[in-house]
Amino acid sequence: TGGIGRADRGPLTVKHPFDRLLLATEHGEFDTGAEALGLAMARHCGLPLPTVIPLLSNPEYEALAPQIAARAELDAGRRISDLRTMAQAQGVAIDLHLRRGEEPYQEIIADAQRQACDLIIIRRRGRRGFLANLLVGEMVTKVVAHAPCHVLIVPRQATMWSNKILAAVEPTALGQAVAALAAAVAQECQLPLHLVTVVHARAEQAPAARFVEAMAEGIRQRVRAVEVEACVGVPYEQVLAAARRTGADLIVLASHGDRHLGRALVGGVAQKVMGLSDVPVLVMKPPGHSN
Repeated sequence: TGGIGRADRGPLTVKHPFDRLLLATEHGEFDTGAEALGLAMARHCGLPLPTVIPLLSNPEYEALAPQIAARAELDAGRRISDLRTMAQAQGVAIDLHLRRGEEPYQEIIADAQRQACDLIIIRRRGRRGFLANLLVGEMVTKVVAHAPCHVLIVPRQATMWSNKILAAVEPTALGQAVAALAAAVAQECQLPLHLVTVVHARAEQAPAARFVEAMAEGIRQRVRAVEVEACVGVPYEQVLAAARRTGADLIVLASHGDRHLGRALVGGVAQKVMGLSDVPVLVMKPPGHSN
């Protein structure tokens, strides 16, 4: 993507953002927010909620100690029963899949690919804090890096957004794609949208603001209220501060990770926002990015 240029001022085509959800859960203490939000989204959109439970499995070890596998199966059965009861109480059709493997993230990715999902909903491990990488967790980081679709990372105490959507955008084509996705969510939920861009120097602030304002012009035809802000500073700090200041309860951004490296990586800004945010973070899969 290039630097600052002319944004497309034409009407922004907005469709329903998600048609095929996938909830990835281990039904543990940190999964409660993701499960509640997944059920709320499915109910709001009138969609079923396919759900994958990745079960860590080591066939060689289990062959030597079959009681380990038996206990895991029994525990998985309880989790499946609990989730079915939760979904039934909310009138949501749930389709549960238990997938065994040595790398849980691979099982989640495989299920998302098999079902052609356009959104994976997954928990964030732990409370927010300074150790953003540890709080997100290696499994979730790898899901974001390798996912064939967008990924929604949900803190334990988070709920369905109902106040405002915040999109962290760059003055680039990638930023336009983030704005379009955030606008689709805002339109679907009939919520206002706040576009924020962060630059490193004040000399860049005015042209960045003009570009983002041009993005907003097309969005305003479909979203009831769109605000624009250009900040100077450390990107992740400014994005989180803007979310708190505006009362946004969903952050939308893109990741700049490189899945081809030996260890799955997620861009530093996305990683820190994911780990430190109080609210759900929707990480957009960049257009044309294939696995």
